[in-house]
Amino acid sequence: MNQLASTDYKTYLGEDELPTHYYNVRADMVTDHAPILNPATLQPMTVADLEPVFCTELAKQELNTTDRFIPIPEEVRDFYKMYRPSPLVRAKFLEKALGTPAKIYYKFEGNNTSGSHKLNSAIAQAYYAKQQGITHLTTETGAGQWGTALSMACGFFDIDLQVYMVKCSAEQKPYRKAVMETYQARVTPSPSSTTNVGRAILAEHPDSSGSLGTAISEAVETALNTENCRYVLGSVLNQVLLHQSIIGLEAKAALDKIGETADILIGCAGGGSNLGGLMAPFVADKLAGKSAPHFIAVEPASCPSLTRGRFAYDFCDVGKVTPLAKMYTLGSGFIPSANHSGGLRYHGMSPILSQLYHDGILDEARSVEQTSVFEAAELFARVEGTLPAPESSHAIRVAIDEALKCKETGEEKTIVFGLTGTGYFDLVAYMAYNNGTMTDYIPTDEDLEAGFAYIPKLEGIQ
Repeated sequence: MNQLASTDYKTYLGEDELPTHYYNVRADMVTDHAPILNPATLQPMTVADLEPVFCTELAKQELNTTDRFIPIPEEVRDFYKMYRPSPLVRAKFLEKALGTPAKIYYKFEGNNTSGSHKLNSAIAQAYYAKQQGITHLTTETGAGQWGTALSMACGFFDIDLQVYMVKCSAEQKPYRKAVMETYQARVTPSPSSTTNVGRAILAEHPDSSGSLGTAISEAVETALNTENCRYVLGSVLNQVLLHQSIIGLEAKAALDKIGETADILIGCAGGGSNLGGLMAPFVADKLAGKSAPHFIAVEPASCPSLTRGRFAYDFCDVGKVTPLAKMYTLGSGFIPSANHSGGLRYHGMSPILSQLYHDGILDEARSVEQTSVFEAAELFARVEGTLPAPESSHAIRVAIDEALKCKETGEEKTIVFGLTGTGYFDLVAYMAYNNGTMTDYIPTDEDLEAGFAYIPKLEGIQ
């Protein structure tokens, strides 16, 4: 085994230390989250139920509650070596700027063309589709990072891809569309006139800015009506959190190598892929009764599913064509404001993370306003040299807040957060912040009640 390549600033694992297996946290959960339900029968979904929508192997992973570790296919590991293992970075310049005694580390996932962690699951899902002989895939994308990552993966495996991109994000980030098209994907702003769901939404809300729930509905409808086609998703689902566990496995191994123990672990939270992946092996310690960090999920105040949502069975999409999942939700019909963190504009939270939060394993959730998020992002960019994605900057905001608390108390805590990607396609957002036109929106109780009205009332089902 290679020796750890390390400096005072970055810690790298060797390629031969790349994880060989994904970690499935569901196998260790004391109370596993409630099963996803068939919307027609309200019975737990089976692999056979899921196969018309998902690739068979991914359907099996979605329902797997027993296998703690699942092998990473060799071809996927070879692809990972293009950009993994990713570095664990000591934010020394940020520590100095804050004057904090805390040590701040971040796991940086932006070292690939997609600019984010999303490629970790995209390449795995595309691989399983290719192995099954699938020739077409559909998906949705919010900020565009998932769409870009899946475009790269489908380009690599020569699979046709249709992407439905949330309309306000497509308008804010035209260059994301250009990158996706470079990898031969077709990109359609959502809601669109190309699907029944899209047409129905536009008839009722002709000026709709779109949502991930809407884009999911369009992608699923297209998959079900296209020969030899399947749908893939970049967050929320169990299979996605499984693939993203590679983030946390690497982070934990790097911390162990340099003799550090995380006191606080922070991740942004939209659908849950980044946070769930970063937390997974640390959660394993907590579930086993071992010492573990204080876990903090950070979400936008404009879309506060964990902090103000309800823990209930709900549809994962606006069109109500997906299974029902028990999660913290604002209601499938909730349309968030067109804020600049498109990847966090989802009405619900991963069922796994929802259950962990409900059980108190995920210790804390905070919502933050986007102007304070961009204040933190710009400080980070100035002192650490990387322009962070708006989504990641939610975690930066809270990492800074925790480091400043340490400054007040004198505590030398070790803070670790996930830097999910870069913000070079988010310059419209940075311009809005810099010229003073960015505003904060926090939904009222009445706004939330309108969304909650979409949560189905299921007799006899908790």
